[in-house]
Amino acid sequence: MCDESGKTKALIQNLRDAGCEENLINKCVQYEQNGQFCAMLCLLSKHRNSLLESVHREQKKLDCLDYLAGQIKAEKCGK
Repeated sequence: MCDESGKTKALIQNLRDAGCEENLINKCVQYEQNGQFCAMLCLLSKHRNSLLESVHREQKKLDCLDYLAGQIKAEKCGK
């Protein structure tokens, strides 16, 4: 079982692995230390939604490139 310091270190590492910036990490650590887990979940949910929006924007870009490549193949390569 982890001690409190170990739990905080694990939280920080998990947030870093998830690509969170230092200000978000600091807020989450503060929430953890104050027992404000619902507030932390709210903050993480907002960050998750932001990441998901980024994924969708990038997917649209990929879709545009795939469409363009398909058009070029069909028109210029005869396939």
